[in-house]
Amino acid sequence: MIPLFKVAMSEKASALVGEVLDSGYIGQGTKVDELEHALAKRLDNPRVLTVSSATAGLHLALHLIATEHGRDGEVLATPLTCTATNWPILANGMKIRWVDTDPETLNIDLDDLARKITPTTRAIVLVHWGGYPVDLDRLTHILDEAERLHGNRPQVIEDCADAFGATYKNAPLGNHGNIAVYSFQAVKHLTTGDGGLLVLPNDHLLERARLLRWYGIDRNSGPNPYQNDITEYGFKANMNDINAAIGLANLDIIDTNLAKHRENAAYYDSELANTPDLELTERAPDRNPSFMYYTVKVKNRTAFTQHLKSNGIATSEVHKRNDHYTTTHPYSTHLPNLDTLTHQHISIPVGWWLTPTDLTHISRTIKKGW
Repeated sequence: MIPLFKVAMSEKASALVGEVLDSGYIGQGTKVDELEHALAKRLDNPRVLTVSSATAGLHLALHLIATEHGRDGEVLATPLTCTATNWPILANGMKIRWVDTDPETLNIDLDDLARKITPTTRAIVLVHWGGYPVDLDRLTHILDEAERLHGNRPQVIEDCADAFGATYKNAPLGNHGNIAVYSFQAVKHLTTGDGGLLVLPNDHLLERARLLRWYGIDRNSGPNPYQNDITEYGFKANMNDINAAIGLANLDIIDTNLAKHRENAAYYDSELANTPDLELTERAPDRNPSFMYYTVKVKNRTAFTQHLKSNGIATSEVHKRNDHYTTTHPYSTHLPNLDTLTHQHISIPVGWWLTPTDLTHISRTIKKGW
């Protein structure tokens, strides 16, 4: 079976992790500092903090917003994502208001978002589906108008779990005035085994997040930080040197792998165009996606997936809509675009591990029909 996901691991990872294990110090130390420095340079943004997972990063980001702006309002969010995106909203005692899905991108529908912002909107949580960036300039215009109408500007959190390496107007995600959260989970473009990264838009949020990711204690306050006062409780959300060592090693292979994902996606864009009963998603010239997965929309999805499975090709919806679970039932609303997409969208392998033979086999299998 040609897999949809596969772990990308540098040959240098074992040796670098071994150095950490032999050092006698495996907690948050110099390797975490090195990784943060490398990621800050890569993202061209110094306000970065590694965390134990992207979920922890999202929880911390929402906690920052809730403690500054209140938990009594709503968070506008997309239901077409991993539950890790939306469960931190509930964990912070905040209410979800669902926003429909853009059928051209599978990202959040910005038209519906604009309609749903109210004076009680505290935050907006969006996802760059499969690593395809949301139109962030248009989002800024929507926020400008919301601030003019309502007197408040909701804080945006970008879930960049699938989007490491993606750019919007030539800038890495995390440079557009919002909080951004990356995932370094096992099968991501850049893996640290597990982990994540918070990218903050200003120094105030950076310093609060730095304290709160480790109990509210200032690790830089001297040889015994526990003797100092703790003015705000925090969490255990920091990365350790073992994970950081894996990440540092994998930075060596990330650009080669990203290039392969993009090359494979371009092949599909060309080969699958005009395939009957199949529709490709949007490609805008101001965005460079990371193509964590390659999503298409098909008629008779069950037959499509069975056809590919019988030919040794894995497929997946990747994520189920979050609004149909019991835990989110109180927030149910009509989402017509997503109701249609739910029966259409499916992702096919696009990763660095695909050979030319694999790509030819996948495209020919699809073009034969199902």
